Amino acid sequence: MDRKKPKFSISPYLFVAPSVLLFGLTILLPIALTFAFSFYDWNGFGKMNFVGFDNYTRAFHDRIYLLSYWHIFIYIFLTVILEVFCGLALAGLITMNRRGSGLFRVAFFTPVLLPMIVVSYLWKFVYNSDFGLLNGLLNGIGLESWTRVWLGNPHYAIYAVTFVSGWVYAGYYMTIFYAGIQRIPNDIYESAYLDGATNRDIFFKIKIPMIRDLVDVAIMLCVLGGFQAFDLFYVMTNGGPYNSTEIVTTYVVKVVFSNMSVGYGSALAVIMSIVIALLGILTNKLKKKDNEALEY
Repeated sequence: MDRKKPKFSISPYLFVAPSVLLFGLTILLPIALTFAFSFYDWNGFGKMNFVGFDNYTRAFHDRIYLLSYWHIFIYIFLTVILEVFCGLALAGLITMNRRGSGLFRVAFFTPVLLPMIVVSYLWKFVYNSDFGLLNGLLNGIGLESWTRVWLGNPHYAIYAVTFVSGWVYAGYYMTIFYAGIQRIPNDIYESAYLDGATNRDIFFKIKIPMIRDLVDVAIMLCVLGGFQAFDLFYVMTNGGPYNSTEIVTTYVVKVVFSNMSVGYGSALAVIMSIVIALLGILTNKLKKKDNEALEY
């Protein structure tokens, strides 16, 4: 029996069209224009002069731009420790001590609900060298030698800003890991206790291995999120002092809006996008190899 070929209908395409149009105008078009502008010397208003790959060549000789990637590496490395590993430790502590766990979860998760701009200004007051809470606390407990100009010293500024990020997102990852631990069947814990396992053994040998996928995802989010950081650095230090906290995003904004160099800024943004894409591909391949090794 011959089957009739279904008639073409435009209705499904009409339903999808608004979403496709919106995606094209807000995502695809800006990406295409950024890539096109990267080959020009343009201030955003005047005549566009084609310069080919000169902007890209200039980027690889730009000391501040190259240094910004080193700052991103430091930021990502420390946030993995402060956010992922501390969040994992907090989740373990909360699941070990059931009493009052709801209150602790709310307390640790609350910073995530605050806008990052608010958090940035709040911690600028905390770090203030004259009347800030941190130096005041150190003076109050007799540790005057530990007081610092936290955001004005090139040696401490990057670590001060990174600590704020850890303070905010440790509770976020704690909630993710807590939800994953809650899904582990109680029978596994009971069997482990019968075999003489301690709470420490259960945490390191049962809980962490069974939520390993969540830990891997959290680390990947930290890595990719590090390249998207902007508001925290922009408000707290704006790349200073002496470019010691300059990251890629803040530097691109300065190049485009302060230096009025749209073409060069577009080239910097394209390079950053390529780096992020390569990191994503590398992370995915390492994850696949890890899974294959575990299956073997």
